[in-house]
This record gives sequence, C-alpha cells and structure tokens, in this order.
Amino acid sequence: MDLLYIAHATASGGGRAGRAATDDGKIDVSLSVPQGMGGDDGPGTNPEQLFATGYAACYLGALRLVSGKAGTPVGPDTRVHASVGIGPNTRGEGFNLDIALKITDHGLDEAAIDALIQAAHQVCPYSNATRGNVDVRLSAG
Repeated sequence: MDLLYIAHATASGGGRAGRAATDDGKIDVSLSVPQGMGGDDGPGTNPEQLFATGYAACYLGALRLVSGKAGTPVGPDTRVHASVGIGPNTRGEGFNLDIALKITDHGLDEAAIDALIQAAHQVCPYSNATRGNVDVRLSAG
C-alpha cells in the first residue's frame, strides 16, 4: 500500500488513566477511566471517545466523497454522530466495541441517503478496519 500519511501517538502513565499525545503536539490529552468501567470519571478523555471522534470525522469525509461522486452531495450541515461502547466479549475474556453511526442534517431523501451511507461505509478507512470484527449500525435521521 502506498501510504498517504502516518500519524504517530504515544500513551504513557497508567494506560486508561494516563496521558496520550501525538508526536507533533496537536493532541495532548489526559486520560481518565469512566465510572461505568470502575474509574473515577476524572476530567480526562478515554479511548472510546477518541475513537468515536475519529470515526465520525473520517466517515463524514467518506460520505462527502461518495455523495459528491454520485451527484447528490449531502448538505453543508451534515453531521455524523458516533456512539462507541465497550463491554466484555462473549468468549469470557477481553472486550469488544459496540458502534453506531447516525447521519443527520444531510438534506437528502431517505432512499438517497440510505444508499450513500452504505457506499460511504465501503470507503471509510475506519469502517474497513472494523469490518468483520465489529458490527457497525448505520442510520439516517
């Protein structure tokens, strides 16, 4: 694969209760464990929030790409709401993610947006990375 870009980040400290930063300093965040996972729900973010943020942005880019190529561009106010949950897997050890993406304010009719969200799901790198590992629920509102 010809790489277009490589991001570099490092986590340190206690993992989920530590710090994470990119090598260029554009992201430098403290991490806190959510109360639902036995943590103190401190002021830091967590890996699921970071993943949800990245997936939402990436998927919106893919949706804009495929809708433009199809001649039915999504509206300028289009939003992708990503929900990323985490819970124990069915094997009794380890964890799995639960992901849902909801596309709103797109300005298209139901049939058009439904076809486009499926097409974007085939293009988005996050969707391609999770395919076969995590069921991603897609919906439009």
